[in-house]
Amino acid sequence: MSKKILTRMGDGERLWMDAEEVMDDIQDGSEDAARRLGGKPLSQEEQEKLFEILAEPSRIVSVNPGEEVIVSDDGCTMSFYSGQDGGGTGTPLSRQQAVLTYERACGADTTSMGHSDYSYKPVKSIINFEANDYYNISQVTTAPFFYGAQPNMGLYFQPDGPCPNAAELMPLGKIDEARASQEEACEYLTDDLEFVGSRLADIGLEGLNFDTSGSAGDADFLAALKGVERLKAKYPDLPILMGGAGEFVLGMHGKITYNGRQVAGMYTPDQAKAVEKAGADIFGMAVNTVTTESVPWNLARAVTFLKATTEATNLPVHANVGMGVCGVPMMEQPPIDCVTRVSKSLVQLGKADGL
Repeated sequence: MSKKILTRMGDGERLWMDAEEVMDDIQDGSEDAARRLGGKPLSQEEQEKLFEILAEPSRIVSVNPGEEVIVSDDGCTMSFYSGQDGGGTGTPLSRQQAVLTYERACGADTTSMGHSDYSYKPVKSIINFEANDYYNISQVTTAPFFYGAQPNMGLYFQPDGPCPNAAELMPLGKIDEARASQEEACEYLTDDLEFVGSRLADIGLEGLNFDTSGSAGDADFLAALKGVERLKAKYPDLPILMGGAGEFVLGMHGKITYNGRQVAGMYTPDQAKAVEKAGADIFGMAVNTVTTESVPWNLARAVTFLKATTEATNLPVHANVGMGVCGVPMMEQPPIDCVTRVSKSLVQLGKADGL
């Protein structure tokens, strides 16, 4: 093995690191996560195993035979027909053709579709068209077929939505007004999540994905939890995947609670517990990639978060290995050398149930 190891920074830049530097970054990244969680960093043996994965000379690596996991997705089929600026290839395919190509040519474990905006608010006004497309495509697919979008509570603030803009009110010192606006937006969002999910469930929805929940803060995360609760009460057999937006929930409101717990500041283990309490079937864990740190640092941090999360919940945990999360560099088209090392590490060391 060469004394220099080829890896990357969190922004995707390639660099060569000494073995000692890689080990130091693994230790520092794990300790950073452990300090935030109030837990223990990876053991010396786990750190050495992570080093071995990062130091493998092959461009692409994989898990050991028998340790494969399910891969779920959040709109991967859109990568076939969307533009390059969105990580797509711009291939002239319809949604149905893209789904079938992903399923049959790529051998996908699950498939999915969603509106190009990938948020629930714009779907509400065109739900009949979306339900029609979903139904028709579902008749020719075999793998589990999800419908997905982001809760994206930001769309409910002016000028796009009906509620006063909390981000404009807070700098003016109007904290109570900002909180009231977020609570109002939370109710609108919860209603729309229930509405869209119900209409799709009525035509045979195989699974629903609440992607990047909490992107607008704790009220956004709460709306997703309440949406899960309402849908599960109506459709107890409807599979729901609820994924987070980052390793902790932003406290844009600060006082919102769920099941007696403050939502703001929830790290991934507590997020998973809340998602389990709401009734979802899978928790999608996200840990933000720090672009100024190396992939070894970011990956060790993500594995530490994941290990604590899988130990905290009975739900299957699918670690997000998209752009800029869980150790993957922040790039529209993440490099496969990093994606495969991240995936192997999260599965074999973090004990992810899926990716």
